[in-house]
Amino acid sequence: MNPPRIVIAGGSGHLGQMLVRHFHAAGSDVTVLSRFPAPTPWKTVHWNGRDLNGWTEELEAADVVINLAGRSVNCRYTADNRRQILDSRVDTTRALARAISQATRPPTLWMNASTATIYRHSLDRDMDEATGELGGNESGVPATWRFSTDVARAWEQAFFETALPNTRRIALRAAMVMSPDPGGAFEMLLALARRGFSGPAANGAQFVSWIHHRDFVRVIDFLIERPDLDGPINICAPHPLPNREFMYALRDSSGALVGLPATRWMLEIGAVFLRTETELILKSRRVIPRRLTESGFEFLFPTWPEAAEDLVRE
Repeated sequence: MNPPRIVIAGGSGHLGQMLVRHFHAAGSDVTVLSRFPAPTPWKTVHWNGRDLNGWTEELEAADVVINLAGRSVNCRYTADNRRQILDSRVDTTRALARAISQATRPPTLWMNASTATIYRHSLDRDMDEATGELGGNESGVPATWRFSTDVARAWEQAFFETALPNTRRIALRAAMVMSPDPGGAFEMLLALARRGFSGPAANGAQFVSWIHHRDFVRVIDFLIERPDLDGPINICAPHPLPNREFMYALRDSSGALVGLPATRWMLEIGAVFLRTETELILKSRRVIPRRLTESGFEFLFPTWPEAAEDLVRE
């Protein structure tokens, strides 16, 4: 039996490299679509995320296509950065949709990155795939937060707008993936904790959704093996928790003795110097993976304290 053929667009990023290494180690036939190809143990093919040219033949008879392409949102939301964030997601998704629609033997499964940020700022209840309210129209939050949910909606619209009757599609509404790899969110959080800056952000009431990197990879494998699952699926641990509890568990697992809090105005000033946005810290993402748990997926790390301890050990 031939090894599964897996094509990953955006495979040079943090999550992409995580999945590429996993599938390559498992013996899959992996191809990465990249704007900047470099020598790798797996096949890498150039694409610009927009034009249909030589890369489209890689999709023929592929078992799985995973699109993770998109400019990082860890930046200031200037007009130019907003355009790049939106276009890098929508254009690549539409390019793949066109290529798949024209394929003689289209891929069996296409998984496209999305985001848990698509849901509204939620302090009052959990957001699942069936009852979760999409963001963009809620009151009492900064108007700038609407941009992120607008991007998420446009991203998923581009993903589902083309009829692809022979390809199963899953939108990966992923929360923060916590891994010890350089450049990830956990590396930054751990560095803050060890320097004494692991107190609550603002009042600490906003919820944090997250997933351990080993569970993230296991979820992807699970979805590949479940042909009955399609549409939007939340990719996160089942127990989101308030920021103050999240930071306490991180501080405890890292051995930090002091955790200084950060007020909202301190965060606003810090965000300017770090060239990022406070929404990444202050928006309450209270998302749960109902479709995964109801389908029988079992998490290795369902709660944050045990996940944080494992990540620190790694």
